[in-house]
Amino acid sequence: MKKTGVVRRWDAARGFGFIHSPGQADVFFHIRDFRGTGAPSEGMAVGFDEIHVGGKGPRGMAVHPVASAGTARAASPRRPAARRASAPAGAPWVLWLLPLWIGLLGLGLWLQRLPWWGLAAIVALNAVTLFAYAFDKDAAQNGRWRTQEQTLHLFALLGGWPAAGLAQRMLRHKSSKAAFLQVYAATAVLHCIALGGWLFWVAPRIGL
Repeated sequence: MKKTGVVRRWDAARGFGFIHSPGQADVFFHIRDFRGTGAPSEGMAVGFDEIHVGGKGPRGMAVHPVASAGTARAASPRRPAARRASAPAGAPWVLWLLPLWIGLLGLGLWLQRLPWWGLAAIVALNAVTLFAYAFDKDAAQNGRWRTQEQTLHLFALLGGWPAAGLAQRMLRHKSSKAAFLQVYAATAVLHCIALGGWLFWVAPRIGL
């Protein structure tokens, strides 16, 4: 699909960047996909062919400069950049669940309704979740195979949601896509509800 946009970010050292088109997610492109003379630069109006491969995000092919002042004004990177700078990364309100979550884990250990190895498993799961986010961001920047969003959500639902929220803020990854953040928030809430249900309803009824 042929589209036009503006180069929002260009990393000359690593040879990749992102194109912004109004009303859609930023499109990744690599220097080998650029058909202009010289090198791309931020603010350059370009045309490109958008493709989607597997679970990866959109990618620009046959990227070339276009002389269109109207396109440059419509897709100017300044306004989106200002919104991104002023908007908080990720879903910060979810982290307010942390005291509740830690309290539930501590209560479960104290009441012996959670095994000690379960705490070690939670720590390991959060480490894996943080690694998965870092791996996915690196893959997005270098055009490699991406981690599916369903996998990231599964890690969060199983108890890795604190690390997921931390990765969104520290790595600035998956921190602006509203649909993803809504599902992420739901996984955090559902995990806390499930943990509370185990401690106060299931465990007492099975004699724990």
